[in-house]
Amino acid sequence: MKSLFTIKTLKKFFIRWMVVNVVFLSVKATVPHEEGDFSTFFSGTALFYYVTSFILFMVTWEWNDYLIKKDYGINSLSLKNSIKIYFKTMAFLMPLAIVLYYLGLFPLREALSVVCEDPALEFKGSTLRAILICSATIFANLLYFSNKQRDNLKEQLENMQKTMMASRYASLKNQISPHFLFNSLNTLTSLMYEDRDLASDFVTRLASSYRYILDNRSHDLVPLDKELAFMDSFIFMMDVRHKNAVQIEVFIDGRTKGKVIPTLSLQMLVENALKHNLYSEEKPLHIEIKNIGEEALVVKNNLQKRQLREPTTGVGLENIKERYAFYTNKTVLVREEEDYFEVIVPLLDAQQLEKNLKIVS
Repeated sequence: MKSLFTIKTLKKFFIRWMVVNVVFLSVKATVPHEEGDFSTFFSGTALFYYVTSFILFMVTWEWNDYLIKKDYGINSLSLKNSIKIYFKTMAFLMPLAIVLYYLGLFPLREALSVVCEDPALEFKGSTLRAILICSATIFANLLYFSNKQRDNLKEQLENMQKTMMASRYASLKNQISPHFLFNSLNTLTSLMYEDRDLASDFVTRLASSYRYILDNRSHDLVPLDKELAFMDSFIFMMDVRHKNAVQIEVFIDGRTKGKVIPTLSLQMLVENALKHNLYSEEKPLHIEIKNIGEEALVVKNNLQKRQLREPTTGVGLENIKERYAFYTNKTVLVREEEDYFEVIVPLLDAQQLEKNLKIVS
């Protein structure tokens, strides 16, 4: 069981106790008393109000903390939630204040040596004062957690931006690696002797692919139509390179208009299928790219697993998941069955993303 007397807990208690003392002494100093007579600070009345103030402050603070952390979460504060938290805290605090002051000013007044001329009036005034001061405490606490939430969101945003830059660089470096270029040039060399017209077309598509990569190296999101145009060139080169061993089909309808996805994500998923599967003209690898309405894309391939020399790291899929996590709560789904493997990635709405980023900023 976790100890209650940690340094952090004791520090929090000490700070709050000091706040109680400051507020109590400030209120007490406003009460009329004879000049130089400080005995009223240590009377039974003063002790009663000090103890009740301490109890109300601590209960208010702890209960308010509980509601913020347990019911809503530190990062889920909004104006609506803050109002709910305030009223929930007051709903617990007001009966407690009424009971404490009623007991101290009526049944237990003489036992506690509480002096007052009009207990009923004192009861009303004390209860109202407690509500006002504890309301200020609740608002101050909500403001503290709101600032903490803002700082957390700012830190998360900065960390995600750093992650995005790193993943963008890793993605770009992976796509224009010497290995990829070597394979393309090797294919092109063979075509120069076999089919010059096809070789010319291959060069055009290769140049188009690299132009797309370089033009979008600073953009993490691109319109789906643009990514599909790039994939058309990429698929052409794969067809030329692998002939009938790899068959890539794209089935995308008009419901995806206006959608965006992370740059090069489709190409990375196709490369992932090529990397982890065996394929030949006798046993071709079928890769299918299609949309699920306007919600998602599916990249699916038949499963013909190859034995890799080194265990797979899953960096490619994790890269895509992290990039999506920056923009949406929708998850990237990975499903492996006996005869097929598929990845489902969400389609993002450009206009909604723009609104969300404005809200966050």
